[in-house]
Amino acid sequence: MLQPNSKINTTYSNRLASSSAASFRKYPEILFTETIMPRVFFVTGSSAGLGEALVKEILDNGDYVIATARKPEVLIFDKATSTNFLAVQLDLLDSNSVLTAYLTGVAKFGRIDVVVNNGGYGLSGPFEDLTDEDIQRQMDVNFTGAVVSTRAAIKVMREQSPPGGIIQQITSIGGRIGMPYMCMYSASKFALEGFTEAVAQEMDPKWGIKFTCVEPGGFRTDFFARSMVYTNSTSSAYDLAAVSAQIKEIEKSQRGDPPKGAKALYHLATLENPPKKTVLGSDAYEWLNQHMTAEHEDLLRHESLARSTDIDD
Repeated sequence: MLQPNSKINTTYSNRLASSSAASFRKYPEILFTETIMPRVFFVTGSSAGLGEALVKEILDNGDYVIATARKPEVLIFDKATSTNFLAVQLDLLDSNSVLTAYLTGVAKFGRIDVVVNNGGYGLSGPFEDLTDEDIQRQMDVNFTGAVVSTRAAIKVMREQSPPGGIIQQITSIGGRIGMPYMCMYSASKFALEGFTEAVAQEMDPKWGIKFTCVEPGGFRTDFFARSMVYTNSTSSAYDLAAVSAQIKEIEKSQRGDPPKGAKALYHLATLENPPKKTVLGSDAYEWLNQHMTAEHEDLLRHESLARSTDIDD
């Protein structure tokens, strides 16, 4: 069994010798304590978009990666070798497939240090027109699939020596702000955020397992063409032409750069204390800032109502 990792006590300043002073000034919070190098990443949804860009970033940085997809034969990367790369079949609708992917990865590399649950798809259309099957499949892939992957990741990270790791859930700004005509997509991402916030509190600190929900805004990927399912709706109650036009406009104007998004994800995986939640993209930051401000104003406005339900002393 390949054992690429050795326990190294170092700080970012030690590693600065092989990186630029500019990088240190940009990211002074990085602290490689008890760092294991090279690290092993496990990435779902590696065949396109942010997942594909992240695999490239991982390999560029000299780390190892278990890249997964429903069709692993499409996972071809310039810097991949038999030493640093493993392509594995994974179907988020099949829990046995998820478990097998983890077992296969651990059998090759001996451990997993970072898991990035990136797999999923979008479902667009008026809620009234969604079938039971549409609703169930959206939740099964985006939520349950990530939950099953997280369960396998926790077991691996808790039992490996030394224990620990980072689990990144790639949710969406739609997991913090409800998106019209993508209500089940938002529901699946909201659910994943709530699950992650809760399960993170179940971790014993000695296990060293940390979580980050990453909430991207719009990125210039082929998500709308490749990873979006559109319902066949003939309803006259909704202005579907306007919805379609809005989606096409968004598809042409996303502000996010996938390689830069991948660098941000990799950076988050280097932090000693990664954030519990973070957005990617100035659009996501602006939307969430406005949304949270409005929510806080509502909270304060109805404070007396909230307190009125307490039992009288």
